[in-house]
Parts: sequence; structure tokens; C-alpha cells
Amino acid sequence: MALWNHPEQEAQKANPRVEPPTNAHAAPAPNPAPALRESGPKDRRESIFGAGVVIEGKIEGDTDLRIAGKFKGEIQIKGDLDIEKGARLVAKVDAVAVSIAGELEGNIVASSQVRLLESGQLIGDLKASTMTVAAGSRMRGHVEFGWNASEAAKFNNGRASESNKNGSSG
Repeated sequence: MALWNHPEQEAQKANPRVEPPTNAHAAPAPNPAPALRESGPKDRRESIFGAGVVIEGKIEGDTDLRIAGKFKGEIQIKGDLDIEKGARLVAKVDAVAVSIAGELEGNIVASSQVRLLESGQLIGDLKASTMTVAAGSRMRGHVEFGWNASEAAKFNNGRASESNKNGSSG
């Protein structure tokens, strides 16, 4: 039983030969193409690998990437990487921004930011401009963030110089 009645439907039931007005209840327009995700000066599409997908190899591209399945290999993208809760990656990652809600074993280089979410786990080294760590997340590895390229070079040079001095003095 319908909770509402339209006059055209009642007329159709009473006299099946009477047709409803053509524009009175037009069918909804088909869904437009998926919206582009805006990130930075240009729009990028997002590629998604679902929970049942297992991939091994190398991923490269200018797109954002969302992984909910399993991946082993290398990821080099000029976009954002989202690792969903339940995802498991063993990978070397180079991306603009990385968000980790699943598990990643491997090193990360992010030109922008890394977000380690509450359910996220990282085993590996991390280098990023900024980093956000949620309570409950886990990480084991070396972390560098907040350094611009020239500051990092000075630090690395100073560190190398001191280790040489200490090593040569016996």
C-alpha cells in the first residue's frame, strides 16, 4: 500500500488508456560522472583498490590513491595516499600526503603531510613536512618532520661531520 497517491496514478488505475502528462513526473536525471577531487592547483581523480584486492608491483601516477586491500611494492604518486582501516601494505611510499588508518610496513616520504590515524600502524621511517599522530596509533621507526630542504641538508652535514670527528679521535 502506498503512503501517497498521485492524481496521475489514480487516473491510470481508473482508465489504463489515459497516459500521465509527459513532464509531470520526469524520471530523475542519471547521476553525473563522479566528482573530481580538488587538491592543489589542478583536479585529480582518485583510484580505489577495495578490500578484496591484492596487488604486487609498482604504482605511479598523478592521481590520488585509496587502498583498502593488500599491496606489496612501491608507490610513487603526485597525489594523496589514503590507507584504509583493514588495509595491509608492505611498500616504499612517495606521495604528497599520506593518511594511515591501516597497516604500513615500509618507508614514507611525503612532500606535505602524514596523518597516522587512531587505527593506523607504521613500521618504517617517515619523512614529511608535517605529521599528525592520533592517540591509539602505533609506530616504530625514525621520524623527520618540520625541516625544509636547506635545514635538513645542514643538519645532515653537521651530523656527518661530528660522527667523523668522533670516529677519528678514537
